[in-house]
Amino acid sequence: MSGIDQRKVVATFFATAALTACGTETPSAPLPAQATARPSTTETTTHGYVGMWVTADNQIRQELLANGRYDEARGHRDSAYTGRYEVTGDHIDYWDDTGFTADGRFEGDVLHHGGYLFYREGSAAHRQAVAARGSAGHSSS
Repeated sequence: MSGIDQRKVVATFFATAALTACGTETPSAPLPAQATARPSTTETTTHGYVGMWVTADNQIRQELLANGRYDEARGHRDSAYTGRYEVTGDHIDYWDDTGFTADGRFEGDVLHHGGYLFYREGSAAHRQAVAARGSAGHSSS
């Protein structure tokens, strides 16, 4: 390597180190979608799905918080799953704090997620699902 080439390498190294120290270096390749899609916990979510979503039997309760976090309770276990989420249109992506990912789809006040149906707590869809579940438990003999 010539002296000029070596000086260019050294100059590039120090310039990159300086930019990194300032936090202004831009990556040469885009970050993976998972890394870039995660909302900050300080941002406020502007979609209309914030709130509590529950199964008809109330065994799974998932709260979508306005800061892009969720907290899911199962049975008597509060905060069984927690993590981040992002909504795009009627699609939701989840990144659990333990590392797994999931997604779902909203249809009005019904959320299809993980093989379950969740209902916006207190909505007409929720009341109907609870009533249907209750009437299914009663059989006429």
